[in-house]
Amino acid sequence: MSRQVFDKLTSAGGMVAVVVLLVAGGLLTWGHSFVNSNVRSQLAQQQITFPTKAAFAHPKAGTEITQAMIPSVSQYAGEQLLTGQQAEAYADHFIKIHLSEMPYGGVYSKISAAAIAAPTNKTLTALKATSFQGTTLRGLLLEAYAFSTIGLVMLWGAIASFILALAMAVLVGLGLTHARRTEPSAQMLTNRKVSAGTVPAAT
Repeated sequence: MSRQVFDKLTSAGGMVAVVVLLVAGGLLTWGHSFVNSNVRSQLAQQQITFPTKAAFAHPKAGTEITQAMIPSVSQYAGEQLLTGQQAEAYADHFIKIHLSEMPYGGVYSKISAAAIAAPTNKTLTALKATSFQGTTLRGLLLEAYAFSTIGLVMLWGAIASFILALAMAVLVGLGLTHARRTEPSAQMLTNRKVSAGTVPAAT
């Protein structure tokens, strides 16, 4: 095969790869934007605000703010909950801690079973409602966090696609440049025939 033809064929294949990578990067960028916008919009509708800085000044077990919440939750003090990271902090380091301090560890199935066994116990009935609400809200917030993480992965995927597309475009350019500089008669592989009794020259 002619070396010039080979360069043009590989360059054409490279161009196709560039187009595919650019399309993939564009779709991933759109996906990232859609996920982030949707998560932020849904969280904003919940109108959840983190406790104020003053509330974190005196953490105490059994109150709204405990010592275990300080490392993860205090950084968002006073802010409205709008991002996946905030949702994860509120779900796993605020709601979860309050649920764990409830009877039966705040596990809804256990509280529900106890309430069914004692239908006249108003305390268990109230705990059942509280556990259900807390567990449901925590699940919804963690779902928002999961989607935001997927959006972040899409962003990194888009960046990688654009970088690969740029690298491939450079290689295509080099391939086309080499094709223009190569003689049309140049071949990819040439057979060197050695006549009988002739020893190839040493290199």
